[in-house]
Amino acid sequence: MQGIQGVEGSQNKGSAFDVQVRKGKIMIGRMALGGLLSIVLLSGCAIVPRGDWPRGIAGIPPRSEIASVPFYPQDEYQCGPAALAMALAWSGLEVQPADLTEKVYTASLQGSLQPAMIAGARRSGRLAYVISGTDALIHEIAAGHPVIVLQNLGLSWAPLWHYAVAIGYDIPADEIILHTGRKAQDRTSMGLFQNTWTRAASWGLLVLKPGDLPATAKEADIVEAALGLEKARQPAAAVQSYHAVLSRWPQNLPAMMGLGNSYYALGDLNSSERAFRRAAETHPDNGAAYNNLAHVLLSLGRREEALAAARHAVSLGGPHRSLFIKTLEEIEAAAP
Repeated sequence: MQGIQGVEGSQNKGSAFDVQVRKGKIMIGRMALGGLLSIVLLSGCAIVPRGDWPRGIAGIPPRSEIASVPFYPQDEYQCGPAALAMALAWSGLEVQPADLTEKVYTASLQGSLQPAMIAGARRSGRLAYVISGTDALIHEIAAGHPVIVLQNLGLSWAPLWHYAVAIGYDIPADEIILHTGRKAQDRTSMGLFQNTWTRAASWGLLVLKPGDLPATAKEADIVEAALGLEKARQPAAAVQSYHAVLSRWPQNLPAMMGLGNSYYALGDLNSSERAFRRAAETHPDNGAAYNNLAHVLLSLGRREEALAAARHAVSLGGPHRSLFIKTLEEIEAAAP
């Protein structure tokens, strides 16, 4: 719809992570048993250090495991599709790894890029939210959310990339529980896991039903995740996610604007009007809210109200004033 504006957050840095691998920057989704073996052999008789568990640990259970996460053993180089399929199936979708291969696997790279994993989740109508660090990982698992994790099972100078799904932890045993490769519920020393995870920038991905929020959600990042659903042409899922955001952050302007845009994409003009009117009333100095409201009012056949909203947007000015003027001219040219 010409003239309708969104309010975007900052680019999620987690989704852009890549590393140099010989001739190009790629993420290899290989089942790297050789890399894991080299780590074990190099460790010799040294004691594996205890994991760096998060602060505030008294606020979470000492043990937690998400038993409802299905396990799909991976084929060679297919850890990306397998990990994403497990997360999507846990979220309630009927999906198998083979269903995702074309969506997330790059044959020339023999692996799956992180942006492709995120896009695959969003195209499936699920909220994709990037996390980083042990604190977020443990708190999400404690909240019942499995986390796709990227590991480097090799060395910094000889990386072997691998996706797994973290489904549990055991603090007294100092272990993380993974669905990984061809092993379900694999218990790994937290110290060893953190070594492999840190070498992949401690990147993790939540795949949630729209309307659910991460336990560690940050306002700007969760709005951007909801916007990702809008961009993936999943307006119904975006509506649910924006409502969830506004239930926690009721003054968030980008979420109000995204909600109005998503309702418009669904053809629900009355709900779109309510969303933009809420944005205009909550943020009366924002011209974009009045501009979008004017568009929806015109679509509803309420030309005079649309003219008033458009004129107010122009009067507020700002960096998009030229667009507001164009909107006003279009409404003035419309038949009364």
